[in-house]
Amino acid sequence: MKHLALIPGDGIGKEVTEVGMDIIDAISEISSFKYDAELFDIGSERYLRSGELITEEDFDDLGKKDAIYFGAIGDPRVRPGVLEKGILLNMRSRFDQYINLRPVTSWHPFVPLKKHFDFDICFLRENTEDFYMGAGGTFSNGKDATVNIKRRLYDLRVDIHTESSSDDVFAFELGMLSRKGVERFADHAFMTAVKRNEKKITLVDKANVCTSIYGMQREIFSGKAEEYGIELECMYVDAMAMAMVVRPHTFGTVAVPNLFGDILTDLGAQLQGGLGMGASGNINPTGVSMFEPIHGSAPDIAGQGKANPIAAVLAAKMMLDHLGHEDMGTMIQDAVRRCLDDGKYTADLGGKLTTRQMGAEIRKEILGAKR
Repeated sequence: MKHLALIPGDGIGKEVTEVGMDIIDAISEISSFKYDAELFDIGSERYLRSGELITEEDFDDLGKKDAIYFGAIGDPRVRPGVLEKGILLNMRSRFDQYINLRPVTSWHPFVPLKKHFDFDICFLRENTEDFYMGAGGTFSNGKDATVNIKRRLYDLRVDIHTESSSDDVFAFELGMLSRKGVERFADHAFMTAVKRNEKKITLVDKANVCTSIYGMQREIFSGKAEEYGIELECMYVDAMAMAMVVRPHTFGTVAVPNLFGDILTDLGAQLQGGLGMGASGNINPTGVSMFEPIHGSAPDIAGQGKANPIAAVLAAKMMLDHLGHEDMGTMIQDAVRRCLDDGKYTADLGGKLTTRQMGAEIRKEILGAKR
């Protein structure tokens, strides 16, 4: 028996996770996979009602689960960043989910490229360091202690003009990597490549500009490449973005730091048909992991049955894989493939099905395949 936490969150998160749970129910009906799920009221509604984002009691209860199934976060009534940092990034950090796993697969005929490419990219995004640590702030040019911060930033070649007026305000954001964090990230990346029977991994960075943090990252990855006997290909993030739209089939396991990974994997989602096709896992290999679609809460279409649930369904597939039921995960992915091949999909892909109808078709394929 597996114990799951269900956090639908906001907007369409509630609709797509409902479909995802229907699919998990179908799997449970025809296999040895058995589970229970506890619903957690975490999201904008509770925040607006009580001012609570996520409590210590929530963390204690979530920590007892085998996995977390998450919908989406975000509400136009709440200032941007409050929910995202206070809930989603907080959970990733608290449970040390240092790997963000995002597959990018060629779901034909929805790949918007002129040439026909078959690709299967495994993006591994470092999930707890880099520029997403919240190490930033603002300071003024006045005569106070913060002048020392300004002086230090100037020494680091940050473009702050010394002739600026005393009432100028400056903002900064710091990116940090730890040797321990990079080493465990590199180990996971190379072990993933080994599992996928690949002889090369690609490391993405901007080491020609951010020489300190990404220079250290390259040094560590180079050492691990020798240790694992796997080729290391290094690419700058801008070159990688261009390469993804002209030769996506040449990439397999791709390791990328947090900020660039957030951007490139959204590009990857668009290459496979749109955000409604993109699933992700926030992985702690020895602890509690969390699985979610990569799209947001889409408040403009919430409650209208227009959301594509495939990303949430594929996130459920990834959760089953992680829990040791890869055969059942494959069954889910195959069912999605058959639906797409038969022209059964939602409006974002050019189809006519509603969110629930799409889920019903996938469920029907799963149950029919077992018979």
